[in-house]
Amino acid sequence: MNKITITINNKKIVTESGKSVLEIAKENGIFIPTLCNYEGIAPQSSCRVCTCVIDGRKMTACTTLAKDKMNIETNTEELEEIRSVIVELLFAEGNHFCPSCEKSGNCELQALAYRFKMMVPQFPYDFPARDVDAVNPKIMIDHNRCILCKRCIRRKKEPENPTWFVFENRGNKLKINLDHELTADMDDELAQKAMDTCPVGAIIRKEKGFDVPIGSRKYDSKPIGSDIEDQGGAV
Repeated sequence: MNKITITINNKKIVTESGKSVLEIAKENGIFIPTLCNYEGIAPQSSCRVCTCVIDGRKMTACTTLAKDKMNIETNTEELEEIRSVIVELLFAEGNHFCPSCEKSGNCELQALAYRFKMMVPQFPYDFPARDVDAVNPKIMIDHNRCILCKRCIRRKKEPENPTWFVFENRGNKLKINLDHELTADMDDELAQKAMDTCPVGAIIRKEKGFDVPIGSRKYDSKPIGSDIEDQGGAV
C-alpha cells in the first residue's frame, strides 16, 4: 500500500492508503463514536454517528477511505451536537429501560448517552408497541431496544452461508426478524456471538441473566472510547 499523509484535528498522520478514516483515527488514539460499525463486518454508515467534517464536507468516517492531504475534523461543537441528537432520537423512538436491561453497563447506546451528557430530553418519547420474539431456544429478540444498525444482518453465520437475521416491512414498521429454521441448531457459542454483535440489548442469550454484576461491566468505570484515547491521548 502507498503511504499518505492526512490531518486529523490539526495533527499530521502518516498512514497507508486503503484504510477508512475511522480505522486510522482509532490506530492513532482518536475516538470517533459509532453504533453500526463493528470489527470484521463491512461498514455501511447506517447510524451516521461517526459523521466528521472531511475536506469541508460532512461525511461518515466508517465508509470514507483516506486520501493524501485529506483534512479531517472529528470533534467540533457542531459534530458533537449532531451525534447527541442522533443518540437522543434513538432513545425517543424506542423503549429503552436501562435499569432492567441485561446489556446495561455494556450497552454502546447507553454509554454514548453518558458521554454526550444526555439529560433532559428535547424530543417527545414515542413508546411504540413492539413485541419480543422468544421462540428460539438460545436467543431472544427484543424489538423495543433494536436501533436498526444492521450489525446482526451484516454478520454472516459462516462465510458461505446466509445471515440468521432479515428485515421485515418498510418505513417506520421496519424490524429485524430471526430465521428460526436456520437457527434451530444454534449452540451457546453462536448465541453469544449474536448477542455480542448487537450494540444494545436487542439480542439476548437465554439463561445468561446478569452473570456480570452491575458496577463491573465495560462502561461502568470508564466512558466509551477511553480505551482508544488512552492509547495515544485524546485529540
